[in-house]
Amino acid sequence: MKVRPFRVGDEAALLGVFRSAVHQIASRDYSAEQVEAWAPADLRVEEFGDRVRRNRPFVAILGLEPVGFADLQSDGRIDQFFVSGYLPRRGTARLLMDRIEEEAAGLGLKQLTSHVSLTAEPFFASRGFHVAERCHPVLRGVTFENALMRKALTGGQPGRLPAERSAKLAAVLRLRLG
Repeated sequence: MKVRPFRVGDEAALLGVFRSAVHQIASRDYSAEQVEAWAPADLRVEEFGDRVRRNRPFVAILGLEPVGFADLQSDGRIDQFFVSGYLPRRGTARLLMDRIEEEAAGLGLKQLTSHVSLTAEPFFASRGFHVAERCHPVLRGVTFENALMRKALTGGQPGRLPAERSAKLAAVLRLRLG
């Protein structure tokens, strides 16, 4: 698997990744009504593509196919971060976050922020993000719960947590995942 910059023409494949992420993975934490509002069947490639082209994400590729994408905005905000629902837990999110953190270091950013789904929250926490605020956005008339998460960038190794925080996080994840 490798990560490359977005290319015009990726839009349809990334829409497929987005839909599968929401319908196959996030559906564990959100109702059918919320999932349909988030990734509706009638979402057109053109509409989705406008946002993706603005965000210019990094794209994770397996073989020739996109299997994930994530962006980093100039202010340190991660707007979109999705991994294919058909290929979860294969290191795709880790590779994308590594690339984001490398880019952030190169830009001299001091912090990363993102509005993170309940589903993605444990992954972001494992990468050193903390919940700054619980949010309840409304999308297509449906209310969701997510979290505004922040991570201070200190110039350390990407993805590394201090041992104490890492142990606490492992305990929380064991409780949450059973």
